[in-house]
Amino acid sequence: MGVAEGIGARVARKEDRRFITGKGRYTDDMNVVGMKHAIFVRSPHAHARIKGIDKSEALAVEGVIDVLDGDQLAADGIGNLICGWMIHSRDGSPMKMGDWRPLAGDTVRYVGEAVVIVVAETKAIAREAAEKVVIDYEELDAVTDLVTAVEPGAPQIHPVAENNLVFDWTIGDETAVEEAISDAAHIVELEVSNNRLIPNAMEPRATLGHYDPGEDHYTCWTTSQNPHVARLVMSAFYNVAPENKLRVIAPDVGGGFGSKIFIYPEEIVCLWASKRTGVPVKWVADRTESFMTDAHGRDHLSTIKIALDANKKITAFKIDTLANLGAYMSLFSSSVPTYLYATLLSGQYDIPNIFANVRTVYTNTTPVDAYRGAGRPEASYLVERAMETAARQLDMDPAELRRINFVKTFPHETPVIMTYDAGDFEASLDVAMEAADYAGFPARKAEAEARGKLRGIGFNCYIEACGIAPSKAVGSLGAGVGLWESAEVRVNAVGTIEVLTGSHSHGQGHETTFAQLVAERLGVGLDSISIVHGDTDKVQMGMGTYGSRSGAVGMSAIAGALDKVEAKAKKVAAHLLEADESDIVIENGEVKVAGTDKKLAWHEVSLACYTAHNLPDGMEPGLKETSFYDPSNFTFPAGCYICEVEVDPDTGTTQIIQFVAADDFGNIINPMIVEGQVHGGVAQGIGQAMLEGCAYDPESGQLLTASYMDYAMPRAHDLPSFNVLTTTTPCPSNPLGIKGCGEAGAIGSPGALINAITDAIGNNDLSMPATPQNVWAALNAK
Repeated sequence: MGVAEGIGARVARKEDRRFITGKGRYTDDMNVVGMKHAIFVRSPHAHARIKGIDKSEALAVEGVIDVLDGDQLAADGIGNLICGWMIHSRDGSPMKMGDWRPLAGDTVRYVGEAVVIVVAETKAIAREAAEKVVIDYEELDAVTDLVTAVEPGAPQIHPVAENNLVFDWTIGDETAVEEAISDAAHIVELEVSNNRLIPNAMEPRATLGHYDPGEDHYTCWTTSQNPHVARLVMSAFYNVAPENKLRVIAPDVGGGFGSKIFIYPEEIVCLWASKRTGVPVKWVADRTESFMTDAHGRDHLSTIKIALDANKKITAFKIDTLANLGAYMSLFSSSVPTYLYATLLSGQYDIPNIFANVRTVYTNTTPVDAYRGAGRPEASYLVERAMETAARQLDMDPAELRRINFVKTFPHETPVIMTYDAGDFEASLDVAMEAADYAGFPARKAEAEARGKLRGIGFNCYIEACGIAPSKAVGSLGAGVGLWESAEVRVNAVGTIEVLTGSHSHGQGHETTFAQLVAERLGVGLDSISIVHGDTDKVQMGMGTYGSRSGAVGMSAIAGALDKVEAKAKKVAAHLLEADESDIVIENGEVKVAGTDKKLAWHEVSLACYTAHNLPDGMEPGLKETSFYDPSNFTFPAGCYICEVEVDPDTGTTQIIQFVAADDFGNIINPMIVEGQVHGGVAQGIGQAMLEGCAYDPESGQLLTASYMDYAMPRAHDLPSFNVLTTTTPCPSNPLGIKGCGEAGAIGSPGALINAITDAIGNNDLSMPATPQNVWAALNAK
């Protein structure tokens, strides 16, 4: 109780009782009287015109409620999906957003695009009927490769986007960078690809749409990271329903990693189909549907040129990036390769001049959007592969090159917008090097060589910007929403507490960490605190969870509401105890007069607020307060990851010998949960670096990695025991000093691993994933 369960305590997660015992409530667990089931008929072609749809045989199947298509959807006024972050090209022209209809109109543009929805008594009947829908396609040439897509003569995907170019965007001072390059003592160049990934949350996407004609009201249960934004967008832009007549509920959500931020066609179509058919409509994706339709991540190709002076100080970075957005612009897709990527290209380094040119392209592939880290992993991988390459070309220790170029004084303004508010990059480097026994590496390398193995070590000193902020700033950069957060703290008459938050948990442990903050402040036990989230009818407007914002932004909103609750409780207690308000303290479930034995139990003060028999004159009854928090700056978690590997030269098989993660997350609420977040992120980063990669057939546009038979996810035997450490510089831009930890592992690990493998094999030309085949080929190409 109290501080023993408060900030800094390694408290077991409250929510795990129901998860471990199978009592979680997910979207597929939701059932409504009269509910029917939906199957989507999806395009088998990457690019084709729809010449006709014959639904007659499907409609004749017994148990089919209706078969609906895109023309019917459009006739009912349902709008197109949008991208919510406006980007302008270097010439000032707006991004070229092609039409994305929830059910395809006259053209399909990727394999898996929804064309028809079948609603039936059971999923099996719906699937049978879906197979009887006959769609006449005129197949068109397709392009899946981002380089080929912008070449002259490539198949044109959207009429609005000439040569499939969505936007041509720049940041930084090109002239200053070119001058620095021309004056450089050393120039290092590198081409880097960032492989396309498929998120693969444990719970596939699902939705249940229910239209109630008696109330003229819609309810949508869905697997969402931000239900309020889903309601806003479906109301304001897609014309599904007025906002006051639409309730969105995101119950327990089994993982998201960014892929459940967005509004997908299925939510829109199931709500519309419910009204159209007069029955509640549920759809649950199978795993192959998830592979084909969940927003993919990454898929960049970049070149970087580094200029250094005679003292090995970096004087300039020049970056050119081509980013694949897939067939359509998803909700936040335009922000990922621009303001979430290019603004982090300074890394941890004091670089006076940076210029980046980012071109985004359409291809006949699944839309690409935010995936764990969203732009920051791409930036860190590029910068850290370049730093390792520079060290090798300059014959320098890679740690020393980084050290002499670190930002050392704060706040520090980079040439690409960001102002780093606090940090100690050398501290993380020192802690990681000691934990990895960096000094002993040459001896371990020699021992491995004696056994016929190749030993390598690699660094990645990452920084990220998260807790995206402030609303005024992101609005000026093109964001379509504010990025504040809200909270309401309700103290009940018996002293129990409900915290309503606009943040959303999909596995991060918010029901525990948020309660720990309340326990710290009010001195009550965790069992008396409930966290409510994920329901737009219960919680006031909020912005959801992504970008490691739940602590820095969501908990800061809770802290603001707690300030008001605490202030009122002290006023009431001072009145009841006939004491000065400034002498009142709250601790261990009691409200006390400091230095005396005069006190009231927390529940007595709470009850007094509601009986209202003896309150200060003019005070309203009750003890319930609200706060909106708009952050003043991003937060900047940073750290140093060191990976050591051993490569078998005969097979190319790589074994990770050790992995050290030294992170600065600012103040930490629950160290156990933070360690779990790092473990998960590093596992995903290792998956990208060694195993995962989404592949399309270049001729047909078919997804070749549409199942776990073809898309290799990391397993326990692929991963070492991680050595997770922390250093701490509190964040000065939020009241709790929190920086965020949810994405760090996925940001810092790929570069550390690839730098280690390339060090081992003596060939710097190695792209992710570093499968045994690819490593063996690079080793033999040397």
